[in-house]
Amino acid sequence: MTPHRSWSPRPAAVALAWVLAAVALVLTVLGPDAATRLLMGTGTALVLGMAAYGTFVRPRLTVDDTGLTVRTLTGPRHLPWHEVHVKLVHTRRLGREVTTLELDWHRGDDEQLYVLTPTDLGADPRDVADVLHALRP
Repeated sequence: MTPHRSWSPRPAAVALAWVLAAVALVLTVLGPDAATRLLMGTGTALVLGMAAYGTFVRPRLTVDDTGLTVRTLTGPRHLPWHEVHVKLVHTRRLGREVTTLELDWHRGDDEQLYVLTPTDLGADPRDVADVLHALRP
């Protein structure tokens, strides 16, 4: 029996997002004019959304003997091992290379692509891919 493994956004990053949302909310309320409050309110809503996302999708990826479970805002989705293809994708953009983990799920005519970033996983996607390949039956 394989132990459960899971990956989530880093708790410190999520806590920082909540603190920034609180500070932005205070600055929004104390804004000197309507235009400032509107712009700060928009930024506050964005940071608040990121903090809520990081909180509610924990854990983002879980692995066990039966397959992978990916948690999204609509709820968890279980992907059996035989229906999912795991791969790393390296993208070079603006002089920076970013590695993401792609979970390509197929069942009959249904298909879904889950792209997990280092922020989603709280770890390097290469390390997560190594664990997934080692645990795959």
